[in-house]
Amino acid sequence: MDMTRSTELLAAATLGDPRWAAVAARDAKADGRFFYSVKTTGVYCRPSCAARPARPENVAFHTTAADAERAGFRACKRCRPDQPATPAEQQAAKVAELCRFIESAEQAPTLDVLAQHAGLSAYHLHRVFKQVTGVTPKAYAAAHRAKRVREELDRSGTVTQAIYGAGYNSNGRFYEESGAVLGMTPTAWRAGGADTEIRFAIGQCSLGAILVAQSDVGVCAIGLGDDPEQLVRDLQDRFAHARLVGGDAGFERLVAQVVGFVEAPGLGLDLPLDVRGTAFQQRVWQALRQVPAGRTVSYTEIAQRIGAPSAVRAVAQACGANALAVAIPCHRVVRRDGALSGYRWGVERKRALLAREAGR
Repeated sequence: MDMTRSTELLAAATLGDPRWAAVAARDAKADGRFFYSVKTTGVYCRPSCAARPARPENVAFHTTAADAERAGFRACKRCRPDQPATPAEQQAAKVAELCRFIESAEQAPTLDVLAQHAGLSAYHLHRVFKQVTGVTPKAYAAAHRAKRVREELDRSGTVTQAIYGAGYNSNGRFYEESGAVLGMTPTAWRAGGADTEIRFAIGQCSLGAILVAQSDVGVCAIGLGDDPEQLVRDLQDRFAHARLVGGDAGFERLVAQVVGFVEAPGLGLDLPLDVRGTAFQQRVWQALRQVPAGRTVSYTEIAQRIGAPSAVRAVAQACGANALAVAIPCHRVVRRDGALSGYRWGVERKRALLAREAGR
């Protein structure tokens, strides 16, 4: 293929991409959604950049600024695409930095320490942090410390070493919180949950079989599927060392409550939950619980809300790791263009849940 023909094809491909229209219009609304690079200058820009328009055959598109830089392009000095642009992006960047500060601290920083670090008042920091992540700074620090506890228990020689290695000042303080942190005693955790009892039952709803499981802390699994036996096997895999016990008549009422919520989301579902995951997953799941029934958000929006705007793929993975169908409504997350994407329990179930919540 000659050079002229190759150039024509490249130009045609770019002109046919809907992102080119945003670049040609210098549409500020597209900023943050993607970036574009120019082969002849070696720089990448925001869609709204006021620089002289590039020829379409020299333009390539990138999802994030990091993608553009990995491809060998440098940030434009005019539109500064490597810096937060909008107030929302600036807030997200500041909260992301505070999250890293919390994670690197030996002891959980107080609100005043965080405020001083960020150069904000304690009141304003608390409000912005919760607005972006969906949780308070204290709750975020607790989730991160829970992760550290689990990691330390897995590698430390004794429970005491793990407690101090995770940043607790005393055994007593840790044991007061161990149930909420681990969902079991530290000794049971080190034994792989061998002494943990989990009750479960299988029911039926319009979306197929439904499994509900509960630990001493709260509901720890809600699964949907076509094969009840597969749902039980999934539960066994998730809690390999726990003692699984079939639910009694009282537990059946809990299953009926969950089924009722699936059939009529407007009823709401107010149950204690035993949510186990990494600090990042906890942030994603908490943000999902803030999305009201009948509404949807994109993976990108969730990433921005938790202060990690470049972690869209990680947000999708956290949604896929959710073991509590409907209680943590990952079915309300869609692609940026509104299209339905993968769902752990099947895209058709996701479509049905959204339709019910929309009243259709």
